[in-house]
Amino acid sequence: MPDEKLNLAGEARGAVKSAADRNIEEMGLGQVNFVKEALRWQYNWIGLAGAALFAMVSGTGLPLVLAAGLELIYLSLVPQSSAFRRLVRSWKFAEEKRRRQFSLSAMLDELPKELRGRYEDVCRICVAIRANYGRLSSTAQVFMSQADDRLSGLLQSYLRLLHSAFQHREYLRTTSPDAIKREIAQLEKDLASDTPKVQEINRRRIEILTKRVEKYQKVRENQQVIDAQCSAIEDVLELIRDQSVTLRDPQQLSDQLENLVHDVEQTEQTVREVEAIFEMAAPEMNHSLEELAGRVEAPAAPAGNPRPRLRN
Repeated sequence: MPDEKLNLAGEARGAVKSAADRNIEEMGLGQVNFVKEALRWQYNWIGLAGAALFAMVSGTGLPLVLAAGLELIYLSLVPQSSAFRRLVRSWKFAEEKRRRQFSLSAMLDELPKELRGRYEDVCRICVAIRANYGRLSSTAQVFMSQADDRLSGLLQSYLRLLHSAFQHREYLRTTSPDAIKREIAQLEKDLASDTPKVQEINRRRIEILTKRVEKYQKVRENQQVIDAQCSAIEDVLELIRDQSVTLRDPQQLSDQLENLVHDVEQTEQTVREVEAIFEMAAPEMNHSLEELAGRVEAPAAPAGNPRPRLRN
């Protein structure tokens, strides 16, 4: 029995370490330039400023030479220090956490009452899950620490998905694909009777309007995926809350959350891919608009009515 508890605790610590490493990678903390951070450290600047001030007071450049030598030694040793690296990562982590929190708060403020209510309901479910599993043994609490991190990550992902759902709904509400299609049909109908110059411009317009219809279809499909994923998050978290009343194995809770996190990550990736498609299409659309604008030329002045010349 003690060996089983030791193995359980070891697995939990390994899972927590893996989650921490994943968080560091997601936040970009593994690509920090520690030499640059050492240069920017306020105590380094205080030392350099003190050397410069001492050189001005003494009227000699020796303090600057000594400061330059000490700076080289400092830059060769401090960025390699594990304590300094932990300190820099803690700065970056806190800064990134504040930035994300501000972004999430802004998203929450933009949500309509209905979607904000759904988010608050999910928050209450997570509070209930934490409270129920908080009565477990100290060994199981190690798993709960990992599960708590995943719950927090799920709440953030859920809020981002709700915000995406809101943006998609607003786009679909304000865009009429039928009106766009009618405009395309009318332009195609009039092409035969248009002059060559007008035909060229209207073909560009048809191309742009066709892309708008394609975008509408993609956004509608994406909306359905986001709505389904948000409902799945709510269902799974409600199931976990129901299970937590009977205080089931925390490892099962961790596995359920892991599967849900994986599904949510796939959905968020799908949303990003659709957004990337439109970002890639934006330069091509801008090029079409530039060409369309280039076709529109100011009418030339009549030959018999030359513009008056100004005389001094």
